[in-house]
Amino acid sequence: MAQGADPREVYTERLAKRQATLESLELRRLRLGNLRLLVSLGIGAAAWLAWQGRASVWWILFPLLGFAALVAQQSRLERQAKFARRGIRFYEQGLARIGNRWQGLGETGERFLDAHHPYAADLDIFGRGSLFELLSTARTRGGEAKLAAWLSAPASLADLRLRQEAVDELRPLLDLREQIAVLGDDYRTGVHPDHLIAWAETSAQPFTRGERRMAFALSVIQAVFLVWWFATQFVGLQAEIGVLVVGLLEGAFTLRFRDRILAVLHSVHDASHDLDLLSQILAVLEKQNFRSGRLAKLREAIGVQGKPASANIARLRRWMELLDSRDNVFVRIFGPPLLWGTQIAMAVENWRAAQGPLVRGWLDAVSEIEALSSLANYAWEHPADPWPILAEARSLEGEELGHPLLADERCVRNSVTLGDPLRLMVVSGSNMSGKSTLLRAVGINAVLALAGAPVRAKRLRISLLSVGASIRTMDSLEEGHSRFMAEILRLKQILELPAPALFLLDELLGGTNSHDRAIGAEGLIHGLLERGAIGITTTHDLSLARVADQLGAAAINVHFEDRLEGGRLVFDYRMRPGVVSRSNALDLMRAVGLNV
Repeated sequence: MAQGADPREVYTERLAKRQATLESLELRRLRLGNLRLLVSLGIGAAAWLAWQGRASVWWILFPLLGFAALVAQQSRLERQAKFARRGIRFYEQGLARIGNRWQGLGETGERFLDAHHPYAADLDIFGRGSLFELLSTARTRGGEAKLAAWLSAPASLADLRLRQEAVDELRPLLDLREQIAVLGDDYRTGVHPDHLIAWAETSAQPFTRGERRMAFALSVIQAVFLVWWFATQFVGLQAEIGVLVVGLLEGAFTLRFRDRILAVLHSVHDASHDLDLLSQILAVLEKQNFRSGRLAKLREAIGVQGKPASANIARLRRWMELLDSRDNVFVRIFGPPLLWGTQIAMAVENWRAAQGPLVRGWLDAVSEIEALSSLANYAWEHPADPWPILAEARSLEGEELGHPLLADERCVRNSVTLGDPLRLMVVSGSNMSGKSTLLRAVGINAVLALAGAPVRAKRLRISLLSVGASIRTMDSLEEGHSRFMAEILRLKQILELPAPALFLLDELLGGTNSHDRAIGAEGLIHGLLERGAIGITTTHDLSLARVADQLGAAAINVHFEDRLEGGRLVFDYRMRPGVVSRSNALDLMRAVGLNV
């Protein structure tokens, strides 16, 4: 896929092709259904003629074979139609993301929400309409967890450079992303890696070759005696004795290994979830040849070791399916005398002994490639977003920073420079003027950059920073904390972040009186700067603006403003130098009808 291609045009073109393919498949399936009906009538006619003695019973065989062939063909068409529908959904979701209609359509990552995380809730990292929902295209829970971990903590500069290189290689591989997106039994299904890893890494007690051969031999001998017994219509005394003797031997054999067999059967249930999807993803990735160092290493981790990882997982999946088939009536009757469960349990346990230690590596490789692919998909869909420049010296220099979760037509961009000597921006302004949005735009771009993704800016230069935000602190009935207590606990957490930190503080200490707020805010700002932090704080209380004047070149006052036009407040969301000169609280109250 060419780097310069327009994502919207490519998605629209491919969506039209998948829709045309689906229409063609549906038409062929309808015609095939009609043909099946005709063949069914032919089978009925042949059967009636045979019953009347007008034709040989063998004539029924021909329409039966034709019917079986039609069933197989219709099954293939249904499978192709299923993939076409998933392809349609893949491109519809891509267009929704580009058109900013993606909220509520993807995985929200709510399970990764942590009320005590220093910025996740404040910057909308997880939840409906979050950065995670915008980014994640992972099919496995491991891939989602890896992406969530990257969005929750910064990587080292060395790792970030490797991720950027890998994401840049994956960016044009749209075919690969579509192949993975349409795999599995359901579009929203997912592999649960924790269960599989826990099972795989549990100490195995493999069965010897002799024990497995004995189980197989007993089942074959018993099968022979059963066939003999049925052939003699249950009156063959020798066959009946043979069945009983072999049954006693099987009982003694099974009793010897009973505890080990039951332990295997009880342990595999959770581990068997969605092995089909995992084996298919591995098979797709095994066909890729990557150039970048990180992707090449991950590809090597799922490489061929006797058999490809996909083949090994597929083999385990087949055994799990055979175990699940024990609910089948035929297996319930004939399974015990054929040692069905015993033989499969032996095979599964020996698989765990041989392949179990490799499972974590396979899943980690798949998870990381999926996380990288999610970032690559974002990079592909936002070609104007540049790579951040990774700096060694403490800095955050963003030119025309925008908020990635806002539509382009609603996103007003502002530039921010923090580092040396300027380490603090005090942002004053009226209500709804854009102060909190600025904090979130700076924070979420920092998170993107420190996860290895492109950023919503004209240019961003950033060093390794620990991000902390206090924007949306809430009281907690469960923990018995007021809003003010929740805020000061968050501020303490930000103070204790590893240096250097980036702090983003909205309406600092807004839950107390103005006298205490001024003293506390000034002390907190000095404490953060003494620890080498850089950051932005917003305020309504203009007394805090004096802190910037006291710090000289280390701080600056900026503001957002509004104007009253025809009784309506108008905002341009542009950041300007200096302190705001007016407040709009009374104007807003009057605008909604309050008599003040």
